[in-house]
Amino acid sequence: MTKVAFIGLGVMGYPMAGHLVKAGFDVCVYNRTTAKAEQWANEFSGTFATTPKQASDNADIVFACVGNDDDVRQVSFGEDGIFAGLETGAIYVDHTTASAELARELNDFAVKQGNHFIDAPVSGGQAGAENGLLTVMCGGDETTFAKVQPVMAAYAKFSQLMGASGYGQIAKMANQICIAGVVQGLSEAFNFAQRSGLDADKLVETISKGAAGSWQMENRYKTMFAGEYDFGFAVDWMRKDLAIAFAEAQKVDAKLPMTEMVDGFYEQVQQNGGNRWDTSSLISLLKD
Repeated sequence: MTKVAFIGLGVMGYPMAGHLVKAGFDVCVYNRTTAKAEQWANEFSGTFATTPKQASDNADIVFACVGNDDDVRQVSFGEDGIFAGLETGAIYVDHTTASAELARELNDFAVKQGNHFIDAPVSGGQAGAENGLLTVMCGGDETTFAKVQPVMAAYAKFSQLMGASGYGQIAKMANQICIAGVVQGLSEAFNFAQRSGLDADKLVETISKGAAGSWQMENRYKTMFAGEYDFGFAVDWMRKDLAIAFAEAQKVDAKLPMTEMVDGFYEQVQQNGGNRWDTSSLISLLKD
Protein backbone atom coordinates (compact mmCIF):
# COMPACT_ATOMS: atom_id res chain seq x y z
CA MET A 1 0.00 0.00 0.00
CA THR A 2 1.29 3.45 -0.93
CA LYS A 3 1.99 5.46 2.21
CA VAL A 4 1.22 9.15 1.96
CA ALA A 5 1.29 12.16 4.26
CA PHE A 6 -0.87 15.26 4.07
CA ILE A 7 0.30 18.52 5.62
CA GLY A 8 -2.38 21.15 6.27
CA LEU A 9 -6.01 20.45 7.11
CA GLY A 10 -7.80 23.63 6.13
CA VAL A 11 -11.05 23.79 4.17
CA MET A 12 -9.26 22.21 1.22
CA GLY A 13 -6.75 19.84 2.81
CA TYR A 14 -9.15 18.23 5.28
CA PRO A 15 -11.45 16.67 2.67
CA MET A 16 -8.60 16.02 0.20
CA ALA A 17 -6.77 13.91 2.79
CA GLY A 18 -10.04 12.14 3.53
CA HIS A 19 -10.47 11.17 -0.11
CA LEU A 20 -7.01 9.60 -0.05
CA VAL A 21 -8.09 7.32 2.80
CA LYS A 22 -11.29 6.41 0.97
CA ALA A 23 -9.19 5.52 -2.08
CA GLY A 24 -7.26 3.01 -0.02
CA PHE A 25 -4.05 4.85 0.83
CA ASP A 26 -2.32 4.73 4.21
CA VAL A 27 -2.50 8.40 5.27
CA CYS A 28 -0.78 10.29 8.10
CA VAL A 29 -1.67 13.98 8.52
CA TYR A 30 -0.18 17.01 10.21
CA ASN A 31 -1.85 20.29 11.11
CA ARG A 32 -0.56 23.20 13.17
CA THR A 33 -3.62 22.79 15.38
CA THR A 34 -3.19 19.25 16.66
CA ALA A 35 -6.82 18.98 17.71
CA LYS A 36 -7.85 19.35 14.06
CA ALA A 37 -5.47 16.55 13.05
CA GLU A 38 -6.84 14.33 15.81
CA GLN A 39 -10.39 15.09 14.70
CA TRP A 40 -9.49 14.13 11.12
CA ALA A 41 -7.82 10.89 12.25
CA ASN A 42 -10.93 9.91 14.21
CA GLU A 43 -13.23 10.71 11.31
CA PHE A 44 -11.25 8.92 8.61
CA SER A 45 -9.48 6.20 10.62
CA GLY A 46 -6.09 7.62 9.69
CA THR A 47 -3.11 8.65 11.80
CA PHE A 48 -1.72 12.05 12.73
CA ALA A 49 1.71 13.41 13.59
CA THR A 50 2.88 16.34 15.70
CA THR A 51 5.44 17.64 13.19
CA PRO A 52 5.68 17.68 9.37
CA LYS A 53 8.85 15.59 9.67
CA GLN A 54 7.10 12.90 11.68
CA ALA A 55 4.24 12.77 9.18
CA SER A 56 6.69 12.51 6.29
CA ASP A 57 8.73 9.65 7.74
CA ASN A 58 8.58 6.61 5.40
CA ALA A 59 5.99 8.30 3.16
CA ASP A 60 6.17 7.61 -0.56
CA ILE A 61 4.40 10.89 -1.34
CA VAL A 62 3.92 13.94 0.89
CA PHE A 63 1.16 16.39 -0.01
CA ALA A 64 0.92 19.89 1.44
CA CYS A 65 -1.85 22.47 1.23
CA VAL A 66 -1.21 25.50 3.45
CA GLY A 67 -1.65 29.25 3.21
CA ASN A 68 1.15 31.08 1.42
CA ASP A 69 4.88 31.09 0.63
CA ASP A 70 5.88 31.66 4.25
CA ASP A 71 3.65 28.82 5.46
CA VAL A 72 5.12 26.47 2.85
CA ARG A 73 8.67 27.30 3.92
CA GLN A 74 7.72 26.81 7.56
CA VAL A 75 6.44 23.27 7.01
CA SER A 76 9.12 22.34 4.46
CA PHE A 77 12.44 23.33 6.01
CA GLY A 78 14.16 22.96 9.37
CA GLU A 79 14.71 20.00 11.64
CA ASP A 80 10.96 19.36 11.94
CA GLY A 81 10.11 20.09 8.30
CA ILE A 82 8.96 17.85 5.47
CA PHE A 83 12.39 17.60 3.86
CA ALA A 84 13.88 16.37 7.13
CA GLY A 85 11.54 13.40 7.07
CA LEU A 86 11.66 12.43 3.39
CA GLU A 87 13.30 9.15 2.42
CA THR A 88 15.53 9.20 -0.66
CA GLY A 89 13.39 9.03 -3.78
CA ALA A 90 10.21 10.25 -2.08
CA ILE A 91 7.95 12.82 -3.75
CA TYR A 92 6.77 16.13 -2.31
CA VAL A 93 3.63 17.61 -3.90
CA ASP A 94 2.65 21.15 -2.90
CA HIS A 95 -1.01 22.03 -3.51
CA THR A 96 -0.63 25.50 -1.98
CA THR A 97 -1.23 28.44 -4.30
CA ALA A 98 2.18 30.06 -3.99
CA SER A 99 4.83 31.76 -6.13
CA ALA A 100 6.59 30.10 -9.04
CA GLU A 101 9.86 31.24 -7.46
CA LEU A 102 9.11 29.19 -4.35
CA ALA A 103 8.20 26.15 -6.46
CA ARG A 104 11.59 26.29 -8.17
CA GLU A 105 13.32 26.74 -4.81
CA LEU A 106 11.60 23.65 -3.40
CA ASN A 107 12.34 21.65 -6.52
CA ASP A 108 16.04 22.54 -6.40
CA PHE A 109 16.24 21.58 -2.73
CA ALA A 110 14.43 18.28 -3.36
CA VAL A 111 16.71 17.33 -6.24
CA LYS A 112 19.86 18.06 -4.23
CA GLN A 113 18.48 15.84 -1.47
CA GLY A 114 17.66 12.98 -3.82
CA ASN A 115 13.91 13.57 -3.81
CA HIS A 116 11.31 14.82 -6.29
CA PHE A 117 8.95 17.80 -6.25
CA ILE A 118 5.73 18.80 -8.02
CA ASP A 119 4.04 22.18 -7.63
CA ALA A 120 0.33 21.43 -7.95
CA PRO A 121 -2.08 24.25 -7.10
CA VAL A 122 -5.75 23.36 -7.42
CA SER A 123 -8.94 24.95 -8.69
CA GLY A 124 -12.48 24.07 -7.71
CA GLY A 125 -12.78 25.58 -4.26
CA GLN A 126 -14.09 24.01 -1.10
CA ALA A 127 -16.95 22.27 -2.92
CA GLY A 128 -14.49 20.74 -5.37
CA ALA A 129 -12.32 19.46 -2.52
CA GLU A 130 -15.28 18.00 -0.65
CA ASN A 131 -16.69 16.30 -3.75
CA GLY A 132 -13.34 15.09 -5.10
CA LEU A 133 -13.70 17.18 -8.26
CA LEU A 134 -10.65 19.44 -8.20
CA THR A 135 -8.58 20.48 -11.20
CA VAL A 136 -4.82 20.29 -10.58
CA MET A 137 -2.20 22.31 -12.49
CA CYS A 138 1.25 20.76 -12.12
CA GLY A 139 4.85 21.74 -12.67
CA GLY A 140 7.71 19.25 -12.66
CA ASP A 141 9.08 16.32 -14.65
CA GLU A 142 6.95 13.80 -16.52
CA THR A 143 8.16 10.73 -14.66
CA THR A 144 7.28 12.15 -11.24
CA PHE A 145 3.94 13.48 -12.47
CA ALA A 146 3.05 10.04 -13.83
CA LYS A 147 3.58 8.59 -10.35
CA VAL A 148 1.47 11.14 -8.48
CA GLN A 149 -1.36 11.59 -11.00
CA PRO A 150 -3.21 8.36 -10.11
CA VAL A 151 -2.93 9.19 -6.41
CA MET A 152 -4.27 12.73 -6.90
CA ALA A 153 -7.19 11.17 -8.79
CA ALA A 154 -8.65 10.43 -5.35
CA TYR A 155 -9.72 14.08 -5.16
CA ALA A 156 -9.15 15.44 -8.68
CA LYS A 157 -11.38 15.12 -11.73
CA PHE A 158 -8.52 16.36 -13.92
CA SER A 159 -4.80 16.99 -13.59
CA GLN A 160 -2.32 18.23 -16.16
CA LEU A 161 1.44 18.70 -16.31
CA MET A 162 1.87 22.28 -17.48
CA GLY A 163 5.64 22.24 -17.84
CA ALA A 164 8.76 22.41 -15.72
CA SER A 165 8.85 23.35 -12.04
CA GLY A 166 6.88 26.54 -11.40
CA TYR A 167 4.54 26.24 -14.34
CA GLY A 168 1.77 24.76 -12.22
CA GLN A 169 1.79 27.95 -10.17
CA ILE A 170 1.87 30.14 -13.28
CA ALA A 171 -1.17 28.26 -14.64
CA LYS A 172 -3.00 28.91 -11.36
CA MET A 173 -2.20 32.62 -11.69
CA ALA A 174 -3.78 32.62 -15.15
CA ASN A 175 -6.77 30.78 -13.67
CA GLN A 176 -7.30 33.45 -11.02
CA ILE A 177 -6.93 36.26 -13.57
CA CYS A 178 -9.71 34.63 -15.59
CA ILE A 179 -11.97 34.26 -12.56
CA ALA A 180 -11.52 37.89 -11.52
CA GLY A 181 -12.68 39.13 -14.91
CA VAL A 182 -15.56 36.68 -15.19
CA VAL A 183 -16.96 37.50 -11.74
CA GLN A 184 -16.82 41.24 -12.38
CA GLY A 185 -18.62 40.76 -15.68
CA LEU A 186 -21.28 38.62 -14.01
CA SER A 187 -21.70 41.19 -11.24
CA GLU A 188 -22.37 43.97 -13.72
CA ALA A 189 -24.66 41.83 -15.89
CA PHE A 190 -26.69 40.50 -12.96
CA ASN A 191 -27.02 43.91 -11.34
CA PHE A 192 -28.17 45.32 -14.69
CA ALA A 193 -30.66 42.46 -15.14
CA GLN A 194 -32.03 42.80 -11.61
CA ARG A 195 -32.55 46.54 -11.93
CA SER A 196 -34.24 45.98 -15.30
CA GLY A 197 -36.67 43.47 -13.83
CA LEU A 198 -35.47 40.34 -15.64
CA ASP A 199 -36.26 36.93 -14.13
CA ALA A 200 -32.92 35.58 -12.86
CA ASP A 201 -33.67 31.90 -13.48
CA LYS A 202 -34.95 32.46 -17.01
CA LEU A 203 -32.01 34.72 -17.80
CA VAL A 204 -29.34 32.27 -16.68
CA GLU A 205 -31.15 29.28 -18.18
CA THR A 206 -31.01 31.10 -21.51
CA ILE A 207 -27.63 32.83 -21.64
CA SER A 208 -25.73 29.98 -19.96
CA LYS A 209 -26.44 27.91 -23.08
CA GLY A 210 -24.56 30.40 -25.24
CA ALA A 211 -21.18 32.12 -25.34
CA ALA A 212 -21.71 33.81 -21.95
CA GLY A 213 -21.95 30.53 -20.05
CA SER A 214 -19.46 29.70 -17.29
CA TRP A 215 -19.04 27.71 -14.08
CA GLN A 216 -19.28 30.91 -12.09
CA MET A 217 -22.57 31.82 -13.76
CA GLU A 218 -24.26 28.50 -13.13
CA ASN A 219 -22.97 28.02 -9.57
CA ARG A 220 -23.13 31.57 -8.23
CA TYR A 221 -26.03 33.36 -9.89
CA LYS A 222 -28.67 32.47 -7.28
CA THR A 223 -26.58 33.73 -4.36
CA MET A 224 -25.41 36.80 -6.26
CA PHE A 225 -29.00 37.81 -7.00
CA ALA A 226 -29.92 37.08 -3.36
CA GLY A 227 -26.97 39.02 -1.92
CA GLU A 228 -25.57 35.97 -0.09
CA TYR A 229 -21.79 35.66 0.12
CA ASP A 230 -20.98 33.92 3.42
CA PHE A 231 -19.38 30.82 1.85
CA GLY A 232 -16.93 29.75 -0.82
CA PHE A 233 -13.55 31.12 -1.88
CA ALA A 234 -12.75 34.08 0.36
CA VAL A 235 -11.88 37.54 -0.92
CA ASP A 236 -8.76 37.51 1.28
CA TRP A 237 -7.55 34.38 -0.51
CA MET A 238 -8.27 35.82 -3.94
CA ARG A 239 -6.32 38.99 -3.18
CA LYS A 240 -3.42 36.88 -1.96
CA ASP A 241 -3.48 34.92 -5.22
CA LEU A 242 -3.75 38.05 -7.35
CA ALA A 243 -0.79 39.62 -5.55
CA ILE A 244 1.26 36.59 -6.59
CA ALA A 245 0.05 37.03 -10.18
CA PHE A 246 0.94 40.75 -10.19
CA ALA A 247 4.47 39.98 -8.98
CA GLU A 248 4.95 37.37 -11.71
CA ALA A 249 3.47 39.68 -14.35
CA GLN A 250 6.08 42.30 -13.54
CA LYS A 251 8.84 39.76 -14.14
CA VAL A 252 7.56 38.86 -17.61
CA ASP A 253 6.36 42.38 -18.51
CA ALA A 254 2.71 41.30 -18.83
CA LYS A 255 0.05 43.98 -18.38
CA LEU A 256 -3.00 43.17 -16.23
CA PRO A 257 -5.11 46.36 -16.30
CA MET A 258 -8.50 44.68 -15.86
CA THR A 259 -7.21 42.44 -13.08
CA GLU A 260 -5.73 45.43 -11.25
CA MET A 261 -9.10 47.17 -11.46
CA VAL A 262 -10.97 44.14 -10.08
CA ASP A 263 -8.39 43.75 -7.33
CA GLY A 264 -9.22 47.32 -6.32
CA PHE A 265 -12.88 46.36 -6.15
CA TYR A 266 -12.00 43.40 -3.92
CA GLU A 267 -10.13 45.80 -1.67
CA GLN A 268 -13.36 47.79 -1.33
CA VAL A 269 -15.22 44.59 -0.39
CA GLN A 270 -12.64 44.01 2.34
CA GLN A 271 -13.12 47.56 3.59
CA ASN A 272 -16.85 46.78 3.80
CA GLY A 273 -16.12 43.81 6.07
CA GLY A 274 -16.23 41.14 3.37
CA ASN A 275 -12.81 39.60 3.92
CA ARG A 276 -14.26 36.11 4.24
CA TRP A 277 -17.05 36.55 1.71
CA ASP A 278 -17.02 34.53 -1.50
CA THR A 279 -15.39 36.19 -4.50
CA SER A 280 -18.85 36.61 -6.05
CA SER A 281 -19.40 39.39 -3.49
CA LEU A 282 -18.11 41.87 -6.07
CA ILE A 283 -21.77 42.42 -6.93
CA SER A 284 -22.32 43.89 -3.45
CA LEU A 285 -20.49 47.05 -4.58
CA LEU A 286 -23.13 47.62 -7.26
CA LYS A 287 -26.24 47.06 -5.17
CA ASP A 288 -26.10 50.25 -3.09
